[in-house]
Amino acid sequence: MTWSRALKETARSGLAIEKAKLTPVIAVRGAAGVAIVLGLCLWRGDPALAVSSAFGAFASGLVTFQRSMRPRPVLALAVAAALAVSTFLGYLVAAHLPAFVLLIAGWTLLAGMAWAVGPVSGLAGTLTVAIMLVTVTLPTSVLGALQHAALIFCGGLVQAALIVVFPVRPWGVQRDALADALAAEADYARRLRYDPVAPFDPAPLMDARLASAVTARQARRRPVQLHGPRGLAERVRPVLASLADPVVGAPTQGPERDRVRDLLQAAGTVLDAVAHAVRHAGPVRLAPEAMATLEVPASGPMLHGAARRSAYRLISLLADAVELTDEPVRATRPATGAERGQGGREEGGQGGREVGSHLLRPSVPRLVPVALRALRREARWSSHIFRHALRVSAVAVCGYLLGTALPFGHGYWAPLTSVMVMRPDFGQTYSRGVARFSGTLVGVAISGGVMALAHPGPAVCAGLAVVFVFLMYLLMRTGVSVTSACVAGYVIFLLGIAGEGWTQTVAERVVLTLLGGLLAMLSYALFPAWETPRLRERLAEWLEANGRYALAVLDRYARPAERRPRQVREALLDARAARAAWEESEARAEKEPVRHRGLSRTSATAAGAALATMGRVTMIMEAHLPDNDAEPSPGAAAFAAELRPSLERAAHAVRERDRLDWSALRAVWERWDAESESQGVALRAAELLLDALDDLAEAVEGSAATDTEGTIPPAQ
Repeated sequence: MTWSRALKETARSGLAIEKAKLTPVIAVRGAAGVAIVLGLCLWRGDPALAVSSAFGAFASGLVTFQRSMRPRPVLALAVAAALAVSTFLGYLVAAHLPAFVLLIAGWTLLAGMAWAVGPVSGLAGTLTVAIMLVTVTLPTSVLGALQHAALIFCGGLVQAALIVVFPVRPWGVQRDALADALAAEADYARRLRYDPVAPFDPAPLMDARLASAVTARQARRRPVQLHGPRGLAERVRPVLASLADPVVGAPTQGPERDRVRDLLQAAGTVLDAVAHAVRHAGPVRLAPEAMATLEVPASGPMLHGAARRSAYRLISLLADAVELTDEPVRATRPATGAERGQGGREEGGQGGREVGSHLLRPSVPRLVPVALRALRREARWSSHIFRHALRVSAVAVCGYLLGTALPFGHGYWAPLTSVMVMRPDFGQTYSRGVARFSGTLVGVAISGGVMALAHPGPAVCAGLAVVFVFLMYLLMRTGVSVTSACVAGYVIFLLGIAGEGWTQTVAERVVLTLLGGLLAMLSYALFPAWETPRLRERLAEWLEANGRYALAVLDRYARPAERRPRQVREALLDARAARAAWEESEARAEKEPVRHRGLSRTSATAAGAALATMGRVTMIMEAHLPDNDAEPSPGAAAFAAELRPSLERAAHAVRERDRLDWSALRAVWERWDAESESQGVALRAAELLLDALDDLAEAVEGSAATDTEGTIPPAQ
């Protein structure tokens, strides 16, 4: 797309206000942490210490609202410790401009690289830079710097203590992730009734798998409901797809298809009931109609072959899902005609291991080598994380020097805005820049008006600051513009405690916020890390991962006696990770003002759909893996032997923009089809796999046409 359209879209995205579920109790708890440390420091009579400690409590509370599977107290303490260290180092060199500029450059570079570890780590690193820029302007000595750092850590300690003393929905994040995964599969089952090849986004299963990783201590305290349903959700999905598929499952028309539709509707009802029970820690309530549908009809089984096996497997898995909630099963009243066929739709999570086991999450000290490996992996010129770190470091230094040179005072607001706005991708950086400036205008207008009309004292300013931080915590998920308005008011009232003039504060805040936002946007235009040119690489990686998954499944058909379930499982997880990387890159590329460079938007969508179909077909084959004592399949062995080199050539062709050729693989399948005595699941699925690969070739070859939309990006 063009620059004008890209700017318009990002501005619209930044100013959008989303409907979000509010959590007032959690917001009150976070604001109470800020109020406690602020009140104690004011009671001692030191406004500077009150401001410093309040910033620490604010940042520690902010990170606990992020979507992280780690315990909230651990997050608060970890961020508080990092804030204390950064603030103390800033105080030591704040009086010497060259040394402080070097500290800003180095610390911001590390904070930018923290995005390699994860989004929560990236946000935590950003907060350490922001708080350091603000608090070091408060006058103090070296001993006072230690006191400031200690109070900042105490702010995090108070937030962690409040979370422990006043827990709100313990294990709530894990429950929601698992419930979202089950609800997504319920919606998938209902969509399969009308579209037998309906797509399924594995992101909810991926999130559920992340949520299931626990420390050794957590594993002993985890609720029973969180133990088993996730593993079952992993096994239900391929069974649903296999049952509904018109080639492998029941015919598209007739009594068997009607029976399949009834089973899918009942499966959706049961999965929704289990999801509701997991989310709210209650019993499973099953409708009598669903329970009756899942019983074998009195006239005998209506399905045959692979469809019958899938149906029996589905009924068994649904029964296990209900039983593993470890709650009494109670039947609800019979559904009315208006209620039949209705069900919720939610999205969330990720899958994992067999029932009864758990994924081990490393402790915080053991995360250090993991983080170092992530940093080393991204420390290369082509990495968008590394380029973001260089970009944000340079902008922070330039913003601080410009803000210091301008005759406003409080020059740190320019780099503060830049650091808080900048993200590793174009879309978020520009949308957040627009949102932050517009939100700041609203926030300073409201807070400045209150200061001008009421002239509040320190105690009233403290109370108003707590109100604004409560609103920020409460409305955090509604949009960046809303939270920016709340943060702007919070900062102005907080600095009002230390005696800052409100007229000067408001003017500085507006001008320097605009400067910081413009620097952030300009930096991405001059030193970009475009995702569009990487789309072919991401597509090739997804093709390779899908190929390894297909080869692992075909190997089971070729040598059923050599049972290696972990090989198939790990290949599936790799394929999901590659798909997630592709979808993330595609979403970023859609917002960039960059020419497609050989893979147009339309072709990218078609290629993604073809590879998603390839994964679905492989999953159907996995649902019908042969027993250990089954006869080996020479056809599957020959097909896998040819698939491996064909995939290698295809991945190279995708990267080099060459033509994809699957003729050799199709010839092998034709021999398999001619020599086979029966149309087994593997043979029919292999044909569908070939069709998906042909669709991929057509999509990639169709991208040769030049996309006239967009402009050529700067050299990278």
